[in-house]
Amino acid sequence: MPVNPDLAIQPPADVLLERSFALADEAATNAFGERFARAIESVREALQKPRRTPQQTTPQEAQQPAPGTEGNQAFHGLQVQLVGDLGAGKTTLVRATLRGLGHTGRVRSPTYTLVEPYVLERPAGELSLYHFDLYRFTDPAEWADAGFREYFDSGAICLVEWPQRAGRLLGVPDLVFALDLDHEGDGRVLVARAYSESGKACLERC
Repeated sequence: MPVNPDLAIQPPADVLLERSFALADEAATNAFGERFARAIESVREALQKPRRTPQQTTPQEAQQPAPGTEGNQAFHGLQVQLVGDLGAGKTTLVRATLRGLGHTGRVRSPTYTLVEPYVLERPAGELSLYHFDLYRFTDPAEWADAGFREYFDSGAICLVEWPQRAGRLLGVPDLVFALDLDHEGDGRVLVARAYSESGKACLERC
């Protein structure tokens, strides 16, 4: 049965951009993850780029934000929620994103640890990424009791599998990726929705 992103708990916010991607096989899923990693870096670098002084900026430039970063003054991290049944490709996508961000070590599933942390050395500076799997939660209160809020407020990239297990306690994400297996072949369908300007800027670059 196709995964409908509306079956997950929907954020109380408007969708700024929605796109669908047909991922023909695992290689295509990996390629999307690598594009997403490049998009994260592009948006992060654009938002961290030093502003020029008034003497260096023309009046027209002063009124123009960096492309795809309208309304943002700094990079405050990303919350990306991954929705889909078991085996839909959520962990595959996370693994590909980590590889695209330069991680060369093992990518462990956080099914039992709940969260796996990564620190990535990137041209724009050190980047923290946290991979969550909330599948084992049976009540949203468990997320609150786990003390994970600080991770989401740290300016890191938070990739969350099974976000619906935390109810609405995660707040509004920047992006939701809903994955479903194409039962007529070996591929997947990914429906991506952006709920913030940073999320929209990343999705535009994918």
